[in-house]
Amino acid sequence: MQQQDRIFKWVCLGCALLIGVLVPGIFLQLGLDSAEAWQKFGIGFLWSAEWDPAQEVYGAWASVAGTLYTTALALLLAVPLSFVAALFVVESPGWLARPLSYCVDLLAAIPSVIYGMWGLFVLVPLMQEYVQPFLGETLGLMSLPGGEWLLGEHYNGFGFLTAGIILALMILPYMSAIMRDVFRMTPPMLRESAYGLGCTRWETTRDVVLRYGIRGLLGGIFIGLGRALGETMAVLFVIGNLIESPEGLFSGGTTIAATLACNFAESDGLQRSSLFALGLVLMLLCFGIQVAAQYYLHLTGARRGEAR
Repeated sequence: MQQQDRIFKWVCLGCALLIGVLVPGIFLQLGLDSAEAWQKFGIGFLWSAEWDPAQEVYGAWASVAGTLYTTALALLLAVPLSFVAALFVVESPGWLARPLSYCVDLLAAIPSVIYGMWGLFVLVPLMQEYVQPFLGETLGLMSLPGGEWLLGEHYNGFGFLTAGIILALMILPYMSAIMRDVFRMTPPMLRESAYGLGCTRWETTRDVVLRYGIRGLLGGIFIGLGRALGETMAVLFVIGNLIESPEGLFSGGTTIAATLACNFAESDGLQRSSLFALGLVLMLLCFGIQVAAQYYLHLTGARRGEAR
């Protein structure tokens, strides 16, 4: 038995060390392969919006801005829906909660390319014929000051809003499943104590459940954020694939992952190095967000009553 425990310990240690080696190795490889682009364009590569293979001029800003734009839209749509769906499943009776849980979990099993095809053949026509005209003309948002800048000028169904909706549907099951488990882990005694004090269901959820499971809830949100930042195929189908800075919700654009998927196969020389530089920027974005999240949780741990 002791020998088995020792073997298990060394296997776990080896797996942990492997992860510790892989992450720096990925950063190192991306840095080496992107060195030519950084030497050519310098730090200005990050905020240059020009991408012209004919002139051998490349900039990251259009792709970076598109990535942040679509991710922000996806989180804005998915976080409230995930929270409400998880809360409803937890509070529902078993005969209803179980099939709903299965349906939410099945959404996570759908391949991203299927989401992209559905978006291209179903969502894009709906956006073009109904949603975009409704927002722009029926609600009159286009006539407001800055309306054209906010929305864009064309109703073609493609664009950042469509990509944000697709991403929201893709990350919703992951966040909802984690939030559901967090809600279920809250000790029943805490809930019953809140109800005994006269709290409503919403007050109990807001003041007890959320405070108890804030780490898990934020963890679910950041898992969805990571999926949205790196998603490729679904966005590729519906965003328009224009290497231009975002101009509105209806305007076309690109993301880092979409730019890599569209250009990497036929790239060479400086262009390939620039694409590796984009990959490095994406890795740094993901890594920086995770570090910032952990730092925030550490700073606010005492306020939630956690031991330092």
